Amino acid sequence: MTLKNLRGRVAFMFEEIDFDVDQIVGVTNMKTTDIVELTKAAMQSYDKDFLNQVKPGDLLVGNHNFGYGHPHYPPMKAMRHLGITGVIAESFSPGYWRGEISMGFPQIPCPGILQFVSRWDEIEVDWASSRIRNLSQGTETNFEPLPHADSAMLEAGGLENYLKTRFLNSTAIGKNHDKS
Repeated sequence: MTLKNLRGRVAFMFEEIDFDVDQIVGVTNMKTTDIVELTKAAMQSYDKDFLNQVKPGDLLVGNHNFGYGHPHYPPMKAMRHLGITGVIAESFSPGYWRGEISMGFPQIPCPGILQFVSRWDEIEVDWASSRIRNLSQGTETNFEPLPHADSAMLEAGGLENYLKTRFLNSTAIGKNHDKS
C-alpha cells in the first residue's frame, strides 16, 4: 500500500516561527469536546471568513518548528473536521509531529515552502517522488521523505491501526486468525 497523493489549495499560511497550534481554536476552547463548537472557533483570530472559504482537500502551510508548545489535539481535530488533509511546514516541533502522525494526519517537512506557495495556490503532494507541485504556478520542489515508520502509520490511518496490523501480521494468532 502506498500513500495517496494529497491535492488541494493552500488554505492558510502560518508565517510565525514556533507557531503554537492551540491558537487555531484559542486556548479558552482547548477543553471543548464538541467538534461543531471547535470548528466554529477555528481560525477566528486569523481569518473570520475561513470557515466559509475552506474546502475538503485543502492544506495548511507553516514556518519553522510548527506545532511548538504543548501538543493538544483539539486544534487539528477541528482542522481535519473542516476537511484539511495535512500540513506542510519548514519544520515541525517533535511532540506535535509525533502526535499528529500517530493520529494519521499527514505532516510534510519542506524547507522553503513559504517561498514556494501563496495562499489559495492549488498544490499536490506526490509521496512517491517526494515532490510538491504548485499547480497554480507550474513549479515543483522536493520535500524530505518521511521515515518508514511514519509513512506506515499514515498508510494505516494512525498508530492504533498500524499496531493492530503489525500484531496480526507477526503473531501466530494473526497468521492463523481464521482457524479455530
